[in-house]
Amino acid sequence: MLLHLLYILAFTTLAFLAMSNLIRNLITLGSESRQHPSGGGAYRRASMARSVPHPELLDSEGRVVNEPLLVMKSMTVEDAREQLDALYNSSPGGDTSREDA
Repeated sequence: MLLHLLYILAFTTLAFLAMSNLIRNLITLGSESRQHPSGGGAYRRASMARSVPHPELLDSEGRVVNEPLLVMKSMTVEDAREQLDALYNSSPGGDTSREDA
């Protein structure tokens, strides 16, 4: 019985700490949104100007890359199925003797 009371006390304490943290964060968020009523646009632009870009967005000389990093080719379902079949058949357990229907 004592162990049950200890569990109840521990989880009540954790729930109280979580709720107080949630309320504190909501109050902080509300006060910050009142300080930047325009959605923080100017604040966000100033912080982005100071921030350092991610290393993957830089070329070998350290300049920011302004080109798309991912180019996707559109393909039909049949093309995708053929490529998957070829990949499956070339795998070690693939069936290389089967003819495509």
